[in-house]
Amino acid sequence: MATFMSLVCFIGRSNVGKSSLIKALFSMVPDIGVRVSKTPGHTKKINFFKVGKSFTLVDMPGYGYRAPKDFVEMVEAYLETRENLRKTFLLLDGAVGVQKADMIAVEMCEEFGIPYTFVVTKIDRVQKGELLKQLLQIQKFVKKKTQGCFPQLFLVSSLHFSGIHLLRCFIAHVTGNLYLLNTAIKQQESQE
Repeated sequence: MATFMSLVCFIGRSNVGKSSLIKALFSMVPDIGVRVSKTPGHTKKINFFKVGKSFTLVDMPGYGYRAPKDFVEMVEAYLETRENLRKTFLLLDGAVGVQKADMIAVEMCEEFGIPYTFVVTKIDRVQKGELLKQLLQIQKFVKKKTQGCFPQLFLVSSLHFSGIHLLRCFIAHVTGNLYLLNTAIKQQESQE
């Protein structure tokens, strides 16, 4: 029986910060070159980033504003057939929380029994009181409206690298590569 490399998937609305987050998460991995566009909806296809021999990160096109016309068919067909998909990270903008358009991704994950986690992006751009309000609404949504959602929210800022290390460790854990991350950190510390 062949073994397949683990997959993690990033999905979210157009302009939620998927490319920026991927770039921040894998800034220590020299072979991963992520382009970040200022134009919402820049990612139109499914993009794959192989992280060494460890796992593959899948960057889905954004949904909602400027989404590809075939978004649902393309993404649904991919998610439905991936047995080696370990976790889907559904990105939400910290300023607006869960939007009606996000229900597309939530419903896909729930329908196919895909384990998923909310990542709240752009936390550096939101007033603390507004961010707290959004986080409480997201937690209420997770508790009342989801079955397969990991209850822990990950709060990140790609600009200031807030929460990046914690999310990086979680990804290493769900892909079975935590030991590789620890080795890389020790090597980096010894070089400094």
